[in-house]
Amino acid sequence: MEFTPGLAVSRRLHDEVVGPALTPLRYASARVDSGSDVLGFDTARSMDHDWGPRLQVLVADRAAVPAARAAIDAALPETFHGIPTRPWADGGERIGVTVDAEADYLAGALALPDPRKPTTDDWLALPTQRLAEFTGGAVFHDDLGGLTAARAALRWYPGDVWRHVVAAQWTRIDQEEPFVGRCGEVGDDLGGRVVAARLARDLMRLFLLLERRWPPYAKWLGTAFARLPGAPHDRLAAALAADDWRERERHLVAAAAVAGERTNEVLGTAVDPTPRPFHDRPIMVVGGARFAAALVDGIADPALRGRPLTGAVDQWVDSTDVLSHVGRARAAARGLDGAGDGPNDR
Repeated sequence: MEFTPGLAVSRRLHDEVVGPALTPLRYASARVDSGSDVLGFDTARSMDHDWGPRLQVLVADRAAVPAARAAIDAALPETFHGIPTRPWADGGERIGVTVDAEADYLAGALALPDPRKPTTDDWLALPTQRLAEFTGGAVFHDDLGGLTAARAALRWYPGDVWRHVVAAQWTRIDQEEPFVGRCGEVGDDLGGRVVAARLARDLMRLFLLLERRWPPYAKWLGTAFARLPGAPHDRLAAALAADDWRERERHLVAAAAVAGERTNEVLGTAVDPTPRPFHDRPIMVVGGARFAAALVDGIADPALRGRPLTGAVDQWVDSTDVLSHVGRARAAARGLDGAGDGPNDR
């Protein structure tokens, strides 16, 4: 079967089948749930599971769900352009069309009290993968308005939150910058490679944040990064390929210097990005903490300016089982906010 991007298949399903079936009703129809097709990263390989003509249909309230579901079930063929439209009989991954009340869907998809008016706490509790999916994808019809309003409200961080998140990302980089050299000095090549890979990942996420792109999870991080013009793709690839720790370090600090220049350009900091020795050691760093401090200085909200630089939930949580579940991510963020700062908590 010839490959057609999943979003195009879903649009056809709406235009040819679901839209006409729902003509008398007020509804929204979109593809904003999980999946590589939502991010525009699907390929022919994606067709082997959890892929196909999929739609999220939203109606005004729970009372309208049965009628919409019945209309869709009556109109939905078993296959659409040769692709199954319903959940697999053997309990495999669900494809097809879901129908929910608008408020119920938004609550489940985002776990926010009001997705049209996210607070600072809301922003920091939302994984960027979920934000990428929800604000990406496509809306094919919406005469309810809530879905479109929520997507517009969540398009990108407010200025202060953006600065905080970027400062947190620079802090992560600062905390491990000298470790490639230190591992190299003691002959720990494997450890140095692991640190280099972690720094490369953090720099990739930093560049995406600077360009106002939601960093996706690991499978698609490199694909998203490769689409950024001007990012030091070759430097990071060379760092990971290097067999000598000095060469590894050289490429990493060069990439970090580019990130520093871009931070100055985008967020108005004025920090010298020139690499420098780490204290008196023969180890080179850019000094990410300097960028973090400059970014925090530009935050107007005193409460946010005083927060620890842990950033958004996916900057300090690395569990797929948490980050793929917005309720768990929000609970984790609440737990961090509730942590004490006494002598036993440091």
